[in-house]
Amino acid sequence: MTESVPTYPFDREEALRPPREWGELQEKCPVAHVRLPSGDTAQLITRYDDVRALLTDPRFRRGGQDAARIATTQDGGLFARNTMTITQGEGHRRWRRLLSPSFTIRRMEAWRPRVQAMCDELVDDLLAAGSPADLSVRLGLPLPVRVICALVGAPAEDQDRFAHWSRVMLTLTRHTQEEVQQAYEEFDAYVSALVDARRAEPGDDLLSELTQISDSEDGRLSHEELIATVRALLLAGHETTSNMIAIMVAMLLAEPERYQAVIDDPGLVPGTVEEVLRLDSTLSVVGFPRVAGEDLDIAGVKVAAGSTLIPCRPAANRDPRKFADPERFDPHRDNANQHLTFGAGPHYCLGQPLARLELQVVLGTLVRRLPGLRLRDGAEALRLRTGLLSGGLENVWVAW
Repeated sequence: MTESVPTYPFDREEALRPPREWGELQEKCPVAHVRLPSGDTAQLITRYDDVRALLTDPRFRRGGQDAARIATTQDGGLFARNTMTITQGEGHRRWRRLLSPSFTIRRMEAWRPRVQAMCDELVDDLLAAGSPADLSVRLGLPLPVRVICALVGAPAEDQDRFAHWSRVMLTLTRHTQEEVQQAYEEFDAYVSALVDARRAEPGDDLLSELTQISDSEDGRLSHEELIATVRALLLAGHETTSNMIAIMVAMLLAEPERYQAVIDDPGLVPGTVEEVLRLDSTLSVVGFPRVAGEDLDIAGVKVAAGSTLIPCRPAANRDPRKFADPERFDPHRDNANQHLTFGAGPHYCLGQPLARLELQVVLGTLVRRLPGLRLRDGAEALRLRTGLLSGGLENVWVAW
C-alpha cells in the first residue's frame, strides 16, 4: 500500500503557530512530496541551507510553464505568468540594475519622515474613532498603500481597487480563471492610464522616471515590462507589507511581554521587527516555486531535472541548524536578519528596505502612542486568511 501524499499548505491548530509538519519534515524528510491546491505534486524543502540554495543557485529557475500548477485556476496561478524577460537571467539583471537605485537603504531612509507623518495621521484617526478597531483596516492596509502610491505616483484613494485586484490575482482556491483574467485586464488598463498621465505630465516619482526610461527606446525597459513592473510594485508594495503590519501587532500582543519590552526600551524596535519577520509563519508558505534545471542532490535526496520545488522559507527560518533555540522570540538575536523572509540571491526582495522602515515606524509609533494596546479577543480568536498566496490574518481586532 502506497503512502498518500499530504495536501499543502498544511492545516494548523492556531493561526500564529506553525504547522507541526514543518519541524517533523525538517528532521526526518527534508525533501517531501506534497500535493498543491491545484492537485499537482511538488517537493517541499524545509531546511535553511537547502532553501537558501534553491533561492541562490542558478540551476534552480523560477516557475514557468512546465512547473507544477499552484492554484486551482486553469493557468495554475500567478507564477504561470512570470515568463517575461525581466524575471530570468540577463533580463532580470538588467531590470534590477534599473530599479535598485530607487530602493537603496539610504534613499528609503529619506522617506522616513514622510512615512512617519502618514502613520501619525492614521493613528490620529484610529484614536478618534475609538476602541476597539480592526488594525488591519485602520492601519495595516492604508499605510503601505499611501507609501507605495506616493513613491510610484498613483492616487492613494484607489487603495480598495488595489486590494481587490491583488487578492484576485493572488488566488489559490478562491477565484475562477475568468475572475483572474478580468483582474489582470483591469489592473493593466489602470497602470497604462497612469503611464499615459505621467508621460503627459511627469512628476517627481518613480513612475515618471520609469516612463522616461521606457520612452527612450534604448532597450532598457519595454512598454510591456514597464506595465508589469508598476503592477508588481503596487502589488508587492502594499499586499505583503499590509499583512505583515497586522501580523507583527498580533504576534507582539499575543505575548504582551514582547510589546512591553519595546515600550520599556524603544531601541529594541529594529531587533523586534527582525524577529517578527523571522518567526512569522503565515506568509510565504508557498512562495515562488523553483524548477530543477538538471538532476541534483538535495539533503541526500536525488531530485530529477524538471521537478518543481517549494522553498519553505518560514520553516527554514526556524531551522535549529541556523538559529539557536529557534522558537524563542529574541530581539537581541545576533543573526536574526539572516532570515529568508525576503528571499536571497538574485531575486532578493527589492523593496525590503522600505518594508523594514514601515514596520519600524509602525511599531515605534504604536508603543509610544498606544502603550495600553491589546488584542480585543485574545490570540485564540485570530484566523488565517486562506485560499490566497499572500496568506496572512483575516482581521486583527485591538482595544486600548
